[in-house]
Amino acid sequence: MSLDTPRTESRRERLTAHEALQRLEDERASRLTQLRAIGQAGPDAEEQVMSAQKDTVRRVLTEIEAAFHRVRDGSYGTCRTCAKPIPVERLEILPYTPFCVPCLRDTA
Repeated sequence: MSLDTPRTESRRERLTAHEALQRLEDERASRLTQLRAIGQAGPDAEEQVMSAQKDTVRRVLTEIEAAFHRVRDGSYGTCRTCAKPIPVERLEILPYTPFCVPCLRDTA
């Protein structure tokens, strides 16, 4: 099933704020753990690979923090481009996404 196609069976359309916050907390903890592991990799690690990984983790952390703000201001789960609800299935997979799949495809 496509992430941008709503399910026909009865399913909630939004995550609760508590569920969203829990998923975001889990994502943040995971990324912080990755940063610590990268920092402890030692001199044998290739510098460019480590730098790219750190940049990616930091970018995702920034996206996670922005999602926390959206939960607080009530805009979490609403696409920033089209203002339609982001399907719960997508938010379960990528809880910090600010876009529905069709709008993300349009920006790519």
